[in-house]
Amino acid sequence: MSLFAMCLLLAILQPSAGQFPRVCANTQSLLRKECCPPWDGDGSPCGERSNRGTCQRILLSQAPLGPQFPFSGVDDREDWPSVFYNRTCRCRGNFMGFNCGECKFGFSGQNCTERRLRTRRNIFQLTVSEKDKFLAYLNLAKNIPSKDYVIATGTYAQMNNGSNPMFRNINVYDLFVWMHYYASRDTLLGGSNVWRDIDFAHEAPGFLPWHRAFLLLWEREIQKITGDENFTIPYWDWRDAEDCVICTNEYMGGQHPTNPNLLSPASFFSSWQVICTRSEEYNSQQALCNATSEGPILRNPGNNDKSRTPRLPSSSEVEFCLSLTQYESGSMDKMANYSFRNTLEGFADPRTAISNISQSGLHNALHIYMNGSMSQVQGSANDPIFILHHAFVDSIFERWLRRHRPMLEAYPAANAPIGHNRENYMVPFIPLYRNGEFFIPSRELGYDYEYLQEPALGSFQDFLIPYLEQARQLWPWLVGAAVIGGVVTAVLSGLILACRKKRAGTSPEIQPLLTESEDYNNISYQSHF
Repeated sequence: MSLFAMCLLLAILQPSAGQFPRVCANTQSLLRKECCPPWDGDGSPCGERSNRGTCQRILLSQAPLGPQFPFSGVDDREDWPSVFYNRTCRCRGNFMGFNCGECKFGFSGQNCTERRLRTRRNIFQLTVSEKDKFLAYLNLAKNIPSKDYVIATGTYAQMNNGSNPMFRNINVYDLFVWMHYYASRDTLLGGSNVWRDIDFAHEAPGFLPWHRAFLLLWEREIQKITGDENFTIPYWDWRDAEDCVICTNEYMGGQHPTNPNLLSPASFFSSWQVICTRSEEYNSQQALCNATSEGPILRNPGNNDKSRTPRLPSSSEVEFCLSLTQYESGSMDKMANYSFRNTLEGFADPRTAISNISQSGLHNALHIYMNGSMSQVQGSANDPIFILHHAFVDSIFERWLRRHRPMLEAYPAANAPIGHNRENYMVPFIPLYRNGEFFIPSRELGYDYEYLQEPALGSFQDFLIPYLEQARQLWPWLVGAAVIGGVVTAVLSGLILACRKKRAGTSPEIQPLLTESEDYNNISYQSHF
């Protein structure tokens, strides 16, 4: 079946989800500041009659924030989502969703009691039919409207504090593009003033948990609109790649024959229109992106600024990054040194872990290398390579979690940039998720990576590495202790022998070798320890 025919067939299926629930995007809900829709199963708010959840007041974190955002009460995203709603559904057990109508990630079944583990695979390990199906699913998501969610086209103040709702429909794929834009957009301060040093999804501790949640939600929406419960996002392992090997018409779109900045007409991605790419225009108008089409996907891989990103990341850089023991450090932003998060995100040198914002490493390197729509933060999710790229970044995060086994406390509870403390709710997700909820191994969220499953030796090696690291750090002290212990023991042994000789005089009946042998065994055991 051709990709076009498959897309037409799939388009018959029902649509689905992402940010402002449609049933709460109205004057009544905004004025009451309540989003507790009924669950279809029993008609009660949050499925309360079926013991799925209850409508409760949102509990916001009171932990102090970092100094990066010096304002208060000027941005709708502060203390998310309290500007819009202060009562939402709090689901019980394994139930989830804005009306508690779904199962938590990793669970399934009528009562969400069945554990389920799905596997994300390398896109080059998919069969031709599996790969074509993935591409068809992408195209379907781009062409089918979201049934459950809408996007905001104005700020809460522009909505006259809720009395004049400003929302519009959007297709499923662009819904996630808009969410990525909304989380990373500048703060509108009025007039022509904006504050740029703010981002609820990047440049701080929440970068990895936020994108982990984003991918899980995106994955679930594809499962829902296609009816394919086994669907998982494939990943592109870009380590040591010499060029963009997925930039072909068989995969994510080749280069246009006459315009190197466009995609080949032979790829259906060439007909895709981007949204939310004109940040300066929105800022000058003090407006939000309203999801209007803004032209085709741009991509010219490898023709980027080589002084910033000379090549794609290497295996050795990934391994160095994985060796870092601190998840976060210092200012907890893009200036952090020896931070695993900041090094993986790409603001710290992947060979030294020292912050260097003039260079782009690891995650950032891929975005810069693509030299087009992917290279601008707010609109980067327009290019479907974004999904494959972030799936692999998430797998590196997963390797770090398995190797170092951090406690939840390793994720900062306070003083991170706005929106990034452990108990902060992630912008702009409804239902609500806290950053710390996704600072856990992927298997607990119902998915794994194919290349992390395969070699048993690799898993065993990852298990041993934390202990080997500790042994390496302790080794000089152990050697020093052994040397000192040996010297002290030798001196004591000499004194003991001298005393025994003094007592025994010169009698030939004494057996000194037997005594020396017994003492030698004791010395060896203690010295080795």
